[in-house]
Amino acid sequence: MSRLIMAIDANKCMNCKACVIACQQRNSVPYNHNRNWVKAASAPAAPSGWHYQPGGCMQCDKPQCVDACPTGATYKGDDGVVYVDPGKCIGCGCCITACPYDARYKDITRGGIVDKCDYCLSSRQRGLAPACVSICPTKARVFGDADDPDSEVSKLLAANKDNLVYVKASQVDTEPTLVYIGQTTPTDWPRNAEIPAPIKGMGVASTAVSWLGGLCLLGIGGVFVRQLIRPSDKEDDPSNHNV
Repeated sequence: MSRLIMAIDANKCMNCKACVIACQQRNSVPYNHNRNWVKAASAPAAPSGWHYQPGGCMQCDKPQCVDACPTGATYKGDDGVVYVDPGKCIGCGCCITACPYDARYKDITRGGIVDKCDYCLSSRQRGLAPACVSICPTKARVFGDADDPDSEVSKLLAANKDNLVYVKASQVDTEPTLVYIGQTTPTDWPRNAEIPAPIKGMGVASTAVSWLGGLCLLGIGGVFVRQLIRPSDKEDDPSNHNV
């Protein structure tokens, strides 16, 4: 089974935003929305005076968006990518509220269902690399199977194992898998985000219902067993015995 990872060397980014435009075009991202981005931070030591940080969905190993989704539309795939099943999405936006990276949006061109980066799934199914990876002129983004020792991303991670940076939310560690090679900034931009209270309540209620259901089944089973082993009332009635 593959474990798909994106590694980014932000020091190679020159802020051309070709990755953002290519993503919008390939995935039909509506105007004023993005699946990925490039953030800028002041860096006096850099030749340009700026440091540019490409990013996108962090494809977390403990994604709050999955826990927040009431229909199971958002799920973590076996390949490590977080997906949205458009057939199950009801457009409630709970996953958007729960994501500390603002990596999701409602696509009004598709009835308000949620969209996000899935590493260009439709392209990968045709043997193509994600749009942001194939278009980058400086190869700042590298993508592949981290469990394949011969993959480019696996070799890159191994060569920089002591120099890997993850942008984590301060409120909760969702264990992002998108990784940066070397120092990058900003790292304090993930917002405070949590699972909406009604969804938390649904989880508690679901657990309670499961417990009650189990107790009911145990009770019914006990009555059934008792009836099997209990002597018949007719056999206990003296009037049924011959004198």
